[in-house]
Amino acid sequence: MRNHTRKLFIASDAGGVFSLITSPERLPEWNRAIAAVVDAPQHLEVGSQWVVTLTAMGQSWPSRSTVADLDPAARRFAYRSQTDDGNPSYADWSWDVSDTPGGCEVTVSYALHPATFWRRALLAKIRGGQLRRRELPASLAALATLSATVRNP
Repeated sequence: MRNHTRKLFIASDAGGVFSLITSPERLPEWNRAIAAVVDAPQHLEVGSQWVVTLTAMGQSWPSRSTVADLDPAARRFAYRSQTDDGNPSYADWSWDVSDTPGGCEVTVSYALHPATFWRRALLAKIRGGQLRRRELPASLAALATLSATVRNP
């Protein structure tokens, strides 16, 4: 599927926002689709993995993410997520946080890669619509709200 990108200005320090984005244990604080963090590494690096319980479309399931790129100096973070049941479908996510006057700009991109018939024919279209219309805008708004209370360490 094609890549989707969304940008948002956040009136907070870029370092603090990047810290929230790269803290898997804090995901449920700003992403309502994540019900719980099952496992998270103490330190992120390329190859690190974390597992969350994801809820969407009236269902819940474990989702495993693997860091593909992490550049704190450039504030760039990318990972691949997929169900933890052996299905070959996955989503690639990337986050970039850049300084702007009065705060920062967060750019998030994702691409869904459905690999099985039902995920290609139906589920990816439904899920993609949910992400674009509701989940991603709500998560970015919650990230902005949460970041207003967090200071860069």
